[in-house]
Amino acid sequence: MNKEKQANDFSDIVFGRKSIRSYDEDVKITHEEMLEMIQKATTAPSSVNMQPWRFVIVESPEEKEKLRPLIRFNTTQNDTSSAMMLIFGDMECYEYGEEIYNQAVSENKMSAEVRDQQLEAIIPYYKNLSQQEMNDVVKIDSSLFAMQFMHVARTHGYDTCPIGGFEADQLADAFGLDKERYVPVLILSIGKSKDEGYQSVRLNAEKLTTFK
Repeated sequence: MNKEKQANDFSDIVFGRKSIRSYDEDVKITHEEMLEMIQKATTAPSSVNMQPWRFVIVESPEEKEKLRPLIRFNTTQNDTSSAMMLIFGDMECYEYGEEIYNQAVSENKMSAEVRDQQLEAIIPYYKNLSQQEMNDVVKIDSSLFAMQFMHVARTHGYDTCPIGGFEADQLADAFGLDKERYVPVLILSIGKSKDEGYQSVRLNAEKLTTFK
């Protein structure tokens, strides 16, 4: 873990987050720490716990160069970050359903009877969803992971920037994934911030909320 800053104050982690576009190019994140952060972030909720999020970590100069023309005006993040996390939603995530639910049984978090009942209902349901319905499910769930990961990264002393401006139709192909199965959701840059980021404003909750 990055020893320079280890934060565990909720307010600092959540309300101090900013989208950082420029990073210290000398800071690298080990695979061990990256996997640790990903593992922590996968505690995010997902529909029936199917965990449809999948990741490609782009960190080498060669792979970043491949990514560069696909991210439009977000090249500073790509050029300076420790890594770019490509988050995809797996349209066939239900293939892991049995493995996930078996693990729940082995860890005494679910009975075998409940596992069988759940899988009997869930797997056919997921298989029968339309492409658009499945697309919506995996994108919502993967976005929950993304937000969780941005908070986890801050506890490790890193900052991030969520990037939605990229060539979605080319991303999976560029990194060797089946574009019919893996839907690009978001790209996150991560690294040690080199700038302070921008102050931003939010609309008042009263303007956005209706009570019935």
